[in-house]
Amino acid sequence: MKGIILHGGAGTRLRPLTFTGPKQLIPVANKPISQYVLEDLRDSGIKDIAIVLGNIYPEKVINHYGDGTKFGVKITYIHQGEPKGIAHAVGLCEDFVGEDDFVVYLGDNLFQNGIRKYLEEFLKGDYDCYIILKEVEDPTRFGVAKFDSNGRLVDVVEKPKQPPSNYAITGAYFFKPVVFDMIRQLKPSWRGEYEITDAIRLMIQNGCKVGYGIHEGWWFDTGKKDDILFVNSVILDERIKPDIRGEIIDSRINGRVAIDEGTRVIKSIIRGPCIIGKNCRIENSYIGPYTSIGDNTEIVDSSIEYSVVLDHVLIKGVKRLEESIIGSNAKILKETGMDNIRIHIGDYSEIIL
Repeated sequence: MKGIILHGGAGTRLRPLTFTGPKQLIPVANKPISQYVLEDLRDSGIKDIAIVLGNIYPEKVINHYGDGTKFGVKITYIHQGEPKGIAHAVGLCEDFVGEDDFVVYLGDNLFQNGIRKYLEEFLKGDYDCYIILKEVEDPTRFGVAKFDSNGRLVDVVEKPKQPPSNYAITGAYFFKPVVFDMIRQLKPSWRGEYEITDAIRLMIQNGCKVGYGIHEGWWFDTGKKDDILFVNSVILDERIKPDIRGEIIDSRINGRVAIDEGTRVIKSIIRGPCIIGKNCRIENSYIGPYTSIGDNTEIVDSSIEYSVVLDHVLIKGVKRLEESIIGSNAKILKETGMDNIRIHIGDYSEIIL
């Protein structure tokens, strides 16, 4: 069994953060989103993984994951470049897959409790294709499943104006290599992309055995700022445990807080769940719940809550910063005026208030 992580796409809904790196490397709880995907594959027993790269700083992906050794996997890189759809990206992996079964996992999707049980159902049922569905309020944003009166999957439709059901196709797909025969028959959709839903539809029409499971936990497609903030809060809430490795000086720590090595917290209040990375300085500040702070960041005379702060950031004199994403190497310095602030700024930005 092999794994494919799709790491391309334009990331337009997350600009300006995606002007300087792929969206899948944006961290939640101080870990890139796609790293949760890779670890889910690894923990499901899949160690041979291809990462399909886009054209937005693919070298950052390679620098982070390397050959996969430090994550306990073997990584092969495949370059897609310009985004031409999921099916196009999968088609590029035919030589990598060979005769093996495989799973395709979108690098910006997260599943509560992971995909292991669906992998087992795929193998146990000897399916040619297996998809994970999730009931959603607005299925027009997704590929959608259509069922007959017996609950059998009979069709899938991409972003329909009149959805045949409320069950969206999520970002993990299990296939046998027969899917490549279907991909070769595809033509671009009205969006100009080669749609994986069209390949699955061909499989159904050609009598392939296509199964599905319905996901009961949370599932996130982290495509917008609000998605990142919410996923960050959920991951912190579910997974962060008290772990203080830094230096605490005249400060108060409440709740589940993780503080990494080399960080100094001076005359401050930290309330969890939250996480603070390595070699930070938090002084005379308040860090509220559902906040992630990356490595080598300084926060002085400030208050932050429900936010994601990346590495090498300086925040000084900001009375209240909330519901914000701050890119790496950014500076936010307050001189006079505003108190409550909500911002979304990319890497190397500087704001003086």
